[in-house]
Amino acid sequence: MAVSVSVLAIIISLHLIAFVLTVGSERRRSTAKVVPDEYDERTYCVYTTDASTVYGLSAFGLLLISQTIVNGVTKCLCFGRGLMGRGSTTCVVFFIFSWVSFLGAEACLLAGSAKNAYHTKYRGVFGGEDISCSTLRKGVFAAGAALTLLSLLGSTLYYWAHSRADTGGWEKHRSDEGLGMTHQQHNNNNNNNEFGKL
Repeated sequence: MAVSVSVLAIIISLHLIAFVLTVGSERRRSTAKVVPDEYDERTYCVYTTDASTVYGLSAFGLLLISQTIVNGVTKCLCFGRGLMGRGSTTCVVFFIFSWVSFLGAEACLLAGSAKNAYHTKYRGVFGGEDISCSTLRKGVFAAGAALTLLSLLGSTLYYWAHSRADTGGWEKHRSDEGLGMTHQQHNNNNNNNEFGKL
């Protein structure tokens, strides 16, 4: 299997779009302020936009699509034919690195999106004045962005290493076998033509 430029372009573009959305998620995290209720003594939290949750979930989906494409093309390293040559060890290392960084990025994006969507409604109920408005800590989406770049690196290198290891030693054997089969098939066609003439 040769390296396909279109597959690499799709993988890289999906990862880069996910990275941009993750950085946007970090910059647009929800903030909250405490507002007194006009009808009673309680106070409640007023939150800003939930754009960070939408960005985070979009990045989550794009990373999932990209990882699915990489593993679909390479047959997830498990379902294809065996890898040949020295590149097989490198391929396994990049496969593991790709999955670890992917799962870390997905965990950060999913946890950050869920925490950012959680809003405390009321505080100051029954003397609970010390209860604060729940917000997402700074850095969760930033960690997701860093892991997204590592996932990009891991997926690209895994695909490249798999492409190199997948063809090692097989192409020459397949070409030799194909020539032998072509020659025999040509002889069979000649015999069929002679049979048709009788």
